[in-house]
Amino acid sequence: MQIQPIINKITPYWRRFRAWYIRHRLQYPKPRFWMLCGVFIFGVWFYFCLPNPLFKAPYSTIVEDRNGNFLSARIAADNQWRFPLSDSVPTKFKESICCFEDEYFYYHLGINPVSMARAMKQNFSRGRVVSGGSTISMQVIRLSRGDQNRSIWNKLYEIILAVRLELRYSKAEIMNLYAAHAPFGGNVVGLEAASWRYYNRPASMLSWGETATLAVLPNAPALVFPGKNHHLLLIKRNKLLDKMVSVGVIDSTVAELAKAEPLPDKPNPLPQTAQHLLSKAIVDGYAGQRIQTTLNEKTQLRVNTIAQKYGRYYSENFVNNIAVLVLDTRSGEILAYVGNIEILGKNTNQFVDNVVSLRSSGSILKPFLYAGMLNEGNILPNSLLPDVPTRIGGYAPKNFEKTYQGVVPADEALAHSLNIPAVRMLQEYQVDKLHHLLKKAGFTSINKPPDYYGLSLILGGAEVSLFETTSAYASMARSLLSFNNYGGKYQANDYRAASYLLSDEKDKKPDLVSSALLNAGAVYYTMNALAMVNRPWGEIGWEYFASSHKIAWKTGTSFGFRDAWAVGVTPQYTVGVWVGNSTGEGRPELTGVSYASPVMFEIFKQLNPTEWFKVPTKDLTTVSVCKQSGYRSTDNCPAENRLVPKSGIKVKACLYHQSVFLDSTETYRVTGACYPPSSMHIRSWFVLPPTQEYFYKRNNPEYMMLPPYMDGCAPPKEQVLDIIEPDNNSAIYIPKGMDGEEGMLIFDAVHRNPNATLFWHIDGEFIAQTHAPHSIEVTPTIGKHKVVIVDEAGNSAVRYFKILGK
Repeated sequence: MQIQPIINKITPYWRRFRAWYIRHRLQYPKPRFWMLCGVFIFGVWFYFCLPNPLFKAPYSTIVEDRNGNFLSARIAADNQWRFPLSDSVPTKFKESICCFEDEYFYYHLGINPVSMARAMKQNFSRGRVVSGGSTISMQVIRLSRGDQNRSIWNKLYEIILAVRLELRYSKAEIMNLYAAHAPFGGNVVGLEAASWRYYNRPASMLSWGETATLAVLPNAPALVFPGKNHHLLLIKRNKLLDKMVSVGVIDSTVAELAKAEPLPDKPNPLPQTAQHLLSKAIVDGYAGQRIQTTLNEKTQLRVNTIAQKYGRYYSENFVNNIAVLVLDTRSGEILAYVGNIEILGKNTNQFVDNVVSLRSSGSILKPFLYAGMLNEGNILPNSLLPDVPTRIGGYAPKNFEKTYQGVVPADEALAHSLNIPAVRMLQEYQVDKLHHLLKKAGFTSINKPPDYYGLSLILGGAEVSLFETTSAYASMARSLLSFNNYGGKYQANDYRAASYLLSDEKDKKPDLVSSALLNAGAVYYTMNALAMVNRPWGEIGWEYFASSHKIAWKTGTSFGFRDAWAVGVTPQYTVGVWVGNSTGEGRPELTGVSYASPVMFEIFKQLNPTEWFKVPTKDLTTVSVCKQSGYRSTDNCPAENRLVPKSGIKVKACLYHQSVFLDSTETYRVTGACYPPSSMHIRSWFVLPPTQEYFYKRNNPEYMMLPPYMDGCAPPKEQVLDIIEPDNNSAIYIPKGMDGEEGMLIFDAVHRNPNATLFWHIDGEFIAQTHAPHSIEVTPTIGKHKVVIVDEAGNSAVRYFKILGK
């Protein structure tokens, strides 16, 4: 690129400018040069003289619902009620304040020469400042500067800044700045704060009389504010109303009605409909902002009322705190957030937010294990699981009711929240896999290594929050809804934390993926298990609280009756409830079903859900399933075809049915050595291991035990006896009595023959012989031991155990 042609083009223009410059004597050091420099410097200063932002004062934090309804507020850092700028100023206030302060606001450029002249005349005639002649623009400048002394120089400075203000901002923006920062008496700053403090409603809903009252307050906030100098305030308000009649803003009838309105008294407390969500928003970094949340004001108020009602009732048993979270299942948006309740006359630590506080999980995580087992193909929805006394190493879980079923279908074990089947499932599924699943589902508080929790992870060994628990339940349901809505695809972000910030991305096209953390079939059967209507074990009386609509729900109770949980899910709503004491103090009978589920069901009654989950047929397959065991069928099983998760094809075949050879009368079992094979009848028989059979037949009288062998038929070796306690490779402490005396261990065994005699040996030494029931008391020494029991036919069972201490 050549420079000379460019220079040639510029040169004529430069010569003309230089001639003009010399002709007007603007060159250095002519006086006009310095004048030009002064104008330039003033222009630059004038351009940058207005601070940005104009106001640096801290603001109150405001929480609104999804429709812009005011819910809660927190005072600003300087202890002033100063709300953040709103989008607009109500017309009534604009008319009132212009009529009172600045009639020509929409016509001047920051100053009104007529008003200034009138103010100067009044001030000179009286010898003191009685009128400033300030426009609204000038008042905005003075407010932004912190109300500097009212001197001539300050006034001139305000005039310059007011003109600059008019050039930068629109009239609507200037009016908004004034309405947000004008003083309204005491520590009330801004129209919105004044409207709520004095009239307990938004400024847009004020009458002409109320608006006129507020319009006259900034004129002398230190002298006139509600609760003080009522007579002077009344005169000012009525004078303004008369002026508005004279200029045609309102008619005389409206003015007379406005004059009849009473003046406000002392400031009202601001609503605190969602004070704990407000605190969470501040912690999350939204202090000093107006936060439009996903909450629904009506839902929030209803949930507040329900929580308060139950809180007063529960406090009679010294259970003082309740937390509730209501989510829109599809979107994950929070519709109601109650972190705690306040009970009049009691110090209940009501400011503790129990929605985010960490508490022992109890049984509330069991649905994720059940879904994980279905997802991996470990079980089918109603596969039988052992429910017998269990000791794994030094860990001995117990069912809540201290009873045993022998075996129980997996879906019933989940619905009835049985602990032993859950621990045995976790042992098969593996702790590290469940640990990984829960973290992916959103449980950030489960942050220790898997070995730290061990098998207790499923029974309250971890601490979780109501926020993350309810979010995870909603996420699990959302993935099922996504699968059905998107033709067998999932949203990439189905598993996410609940949101309280209103988003503009609702209509954004989702990113779809082919698989999920838990596939739709596993989630669907988990929801169905949690919706089972017959829950007799451990949840007596739950029908009293049941809703008329189908709900998948789970309760949980932590050790020591410290935490009561209940979470319910439908396609529309997910409701989580925690009940307990913020201090962690436990109370007798504080259980999920007794305390948390009544609150949850009453909330669902108010929400009135009407939908249930559709069958995800694309993620299901037909499998031949044993009717009794719930595992894949064999030739020995009475079977039926069932829809199960696709992973169900990997589930092991039934181990509970076997072929039994009977005599012609089907009274005795026989063998080929003692009975003609041609006369034998072969039957399929449902047979449980001895320990499971012992407990199962107590609760299931229809259970048919194997027939005895015919006399003369030598039975083959089979498992006819078992040791209940101790479990194999268990680690045991010998208890001490109340008086410090050494306690004893009780070992138990079972035999299919109720008349059998058992012989007990420990470390090769004969201890005792027993007839039913087979139970002995022993005090082994510290260390490893071996117990062997033998029956009269030579059948035996062996267990190894370790005594850790006494």
